[in-house]
Amino acid sequence: MSKDIAIINYGMGNLRSVENALAKVCSEPRIVSSPDEVGETSGLVLPGVGALQDCVDGLRSSGFADFVKAWIREDRPFLGVCLGLQALFDVSEERDVRGLGVFPGKVVRFESKPGLKIPHMGWNTAQLKQRGSPFWKGLDDAEDRFYFVHSYYACPDDPSLVLTTTEYDGVFTSSIARGRALACQFHPEKSQAKGLQIYSNFVDSCD
Repeated sequence: MSKDIAIINYGMGNLRSVENALAKVCSEPRIVSSPDEVGETSGLVLPGVGALQDCVDGLRSSGFADFVKAWIREDRPFLGVCLGLQALFDVSEERDVRGLGVFPGKVVRFESKPGLKIPHMGWNTAQLKQRGSPFWKGLDDAEDRFYFVHSYYACPDDPSLVLTTTEYDGVFTSSIARGRALACQFHPEKSQAKGLQIYSNFVDSCD
């Protein structure tokens, strides 16, 4: 049975690719530009590419900042992608941006080192930390690969929030999960079959 999934449009983000991925996993995605358009949706998705400041400013000006915080606080199905993960934390080193503060922690930049390419771009694995998580159903605990494009990554204060970690000149948090909220630093919509499994698992959680 298809489920209605609302994708937040705050003026930026890879909306169409996320919409297409969700449409492939038995959902009926629709793009919404204000909280009033969300209605009785089964789940909420916050995508994002580009600069975090623009993302947060867009969420605040569109009225989605407080809406997203309340949605997650009420433990309703939520998926954040890339900036949609970073925006959930208190602050970022990227121009000292103040995030939504849904979860305590900060977003930091990879250290510039000889031989280390920034942004971290391309395929990499994710090691599961929350064993038995429904968001990881059908996926390998450590070997499946996902597509990344980012220079910053989240550092949650609470380690129990970490769903997966990834190695890139050190270990960083590549996804988080709490209750019915999931957020990924990698792009599931660019990660072929494994990424579609992430979207499918999210849709399955939207009861």
